[in-house]
Amino acid sequence: MADKTDTTRRAILQASLGAGLGLAGLSALWVAGGLKPKKEVTPESEPPKAGDRFVVAQGPDKGKLITAEMLPLEGPFVLAWPKDPKTGVVKNAERNNLAMLIRFNPDEYDEKTRRYTDRGVAAFSAICTHLGCTVSQWIADKKVFLCPCHKGQYDPRHGAQVIGGPPPRPLPMLPVKVENGEVVAAGGFLSPVGPMAGFALPRSEG
Repeated sequence: MADKTDTTRRAILQASLGAGLGLAGLSALWVAGGLKPKKEVTPESEPPKAGDRFVVAQGPDKGKLITAEMLPLEGPFVLAWPKDPKTGVVKNAERNNLAMLIRFNPDEYDEKTRRYTDRGVAAFSAICTHLGCTVSQWIADKKVFLCPCHKGQYDPRHGAQVIGGPPPRPLPMLPVKVENGEVVAAGGFLSPVGPMAGFALPRSEG
């Protein structure tokens, strides 16, 4: 009887010790998670906000302030970085801040898209929603953005909806207005920039 009691006690002790070690392990994981450094937001990496201006991102006019007149009617688009007008800081340290500025006749946009434009000027994220490549090309005859990585195509006149290739969702739009000829952000991106884990287009019926 004594041996049976001792065996039971040892089993209980071992189970308690195992549970304690398990909890300690979880605690260590929580601590380690808390110690993981957070991404620091600097003036150069801060997301675009209302009031920001835009400057040309590349080419001979790199750094030049963008006006509506600089944007060719019906494309192509101009790659741009937001710029804080108060500090003069160009927000080019965060790739997700890269935007495409485009201009059409206002009546070419659908109603939902038009509300975030001004004088025909619109702005969209330049980061593909498929795998995060830069949407850097323009198909003139179709008037659509093209991502060169996997041939994703987006229609800017209809909210950058996907019309070809593998991207699962439209490019995020950035509301803009035109002040004294300059293109100005009227807010931040309207949806998350770049790929989203677990996001897929709904299956079509039938």
